[in-house]
Amino acid sequence: MSYKRVFVIVMDSVGTGAAHDAAKFDDVGSDTLGHVGEYYKGALKLPNLGKLGISNLRDTPIEGVPVADPAIGDYGKMEEISAGKDSMDGHWEMMGLPVTKPLSTFPNGFPQEIVDKLEKFSGRKVIVNKPYSGTEVIHDYGERQMKTGELILYTSGDSVMQIAAHEDVIPVEELYKICEYARTLVNGPEYTVGRIIARPYVGPDKDHFTRTANRHDFSLKPIGETDMDRLREAGYDVIGVGKINDIFSGQGIDKGYHNESNMDGMDHVDEVMKQDFTGFCFTNLVDFDAMYGHRRNPKGFGQALMDFDKRLGTVLDEMKPDDLLMITADHGNDPGFKGTDHTRENVPLLVYSPSMNKPNQSLGLRKTFSDLGATILENFNVKSVKGTSFYKEISND
Repeated sequence: MSYKRVFVIVMDSVGTGAAHDAAKFDDVGSDTLGHVGEYYKGALKLPNLGKLGISNLRDTPIEGVPVADPAIGDYGKMEEISAGKDSMDGHWEMMGLPVTKPLSTFPNGFPQEIVDKLEKFSGRKVIVNKPYSGTEVIHDYGERQMKTGELILYTSGDSVMQIAAHEDVIPVEELYKICEYARTLVNGPEYTVGRIIARPYVGPDKDHFTRTANRHDFSLKPIGETDMDRLREAGYDVIGVGKINDIFSGQGIDKGYHNESNMDGMDHVDEVMKQDFTGFCFTNLVDFDAMYGHRRNPKGFGQALMDFDKRLGTVLDEMKPDDLLMITADHGNDPGFKGTDHTRENVPLLVYSPSMNKPNQSLGLRKTFSDLGATILENFNVKSVKGTSFYKEISND
C-alpha cells in the first residue's frame, strides 16, 4: 500500500471535450471546460487545478489556465463505456460497474399506467409529464401546484423521473414517500429508470421560486458488486460525501454526509481529512451540474470552478504524505452548448500525492472510468474485475 487514505472528488458534469461516441448523443462540439474558459476570455483563474495539470491534459489549454510546467501531479482523461451519460452511469462505472444496457427514457412522458398508480398512491393529480427544464417547470407550473396540491412530474434526456412540489404544500417527507413508491414502479423489467428525484422548492411566486437542498435521489440499486463493496469486504473504510450515498443506494458505504452545496461538501471533505482512517473517501460536488450546467449558465459555472479551486488549496495543504487525491467528473454538462441536458464528454483525471515519485506524467486517455476504481483497489491489494489500474504509474514505491 502506497496510500493509506484515497480521496476522490467528482466535479459533477465538468467534462473536457466531446467523447469519441458523442455523435450518438448529438453532442459533437461539446466541451464544458473549454467553453467556460472562452466565456471568461482569460479571466477564469484556477491556480490549484492548473498546477495539477487540468490544462495539460487537453489538446488546447483552457483559456486563462496555462499549462503547468511542470505539473505537481499526474494528469489524463477518461472516456465512458456506459450506455448513458448521467451521474449514476458515471459513478457506477468508476466503481467497476459499467451500465451496458440502456436504461429507460421517456421523451414523450411516462406511460399512463405509471401516472395512474402515482395518483392513486398519493391521492394527488399529476401534471406536466414531459421533458422539461427543472427551473422552468416550477416557473411555469409552480403557482398552479401551490393552489391545487398537484404533483409536477417531468423528465429529461436521461433516465430520470423528477417530482417537484412546494414544501409548504407537500411536506418534504410526504414527497419522499411518493418518490419511494415511484421507485418501486420502475425497477424493471418493462421500465428501468436510473433515478427518481424529489425536487422540493420554496418561494412566494413564479419569479421567486428556488429549489432547495432537500433534493433527494432514489437511485436504482447497484445491479452487481462495486469496488466500494470490495473495499469494505476487505476491511477498509468507505466514506461517501454528497449524493454518493443516493447514487449507490447506501450500498458499500460505511458513513455518508449530505451536502447542502459545493462549499458544504468541501467542509465535509475538510472534516474527513481530520479523521484517522484507512480506505476511501468518495465525494460528489453537484452544484456545477444542478445550478449551472442544466441552466446553461457559463458565468455561474466558472465562478463555481473558481470557488472550488480556492477550497482545493486547503485540501492540498492538509494532505499527508500517504494521502492520494484524484479529481475527476462523471460526464459533461456544457453551459455553452445547445439544449439543457448532460453532454457526452471525456472527463479530467488529476492525481496527486505529496509523496509521488513521478509527478508531471501523462496518464493518457483511459478507456473506461473503471480504471479509477481498479487503481484504488490495487493500492489496497484488492482484486478488481473491471478496468486497467494505473497504480504503478502513480505509486510512491
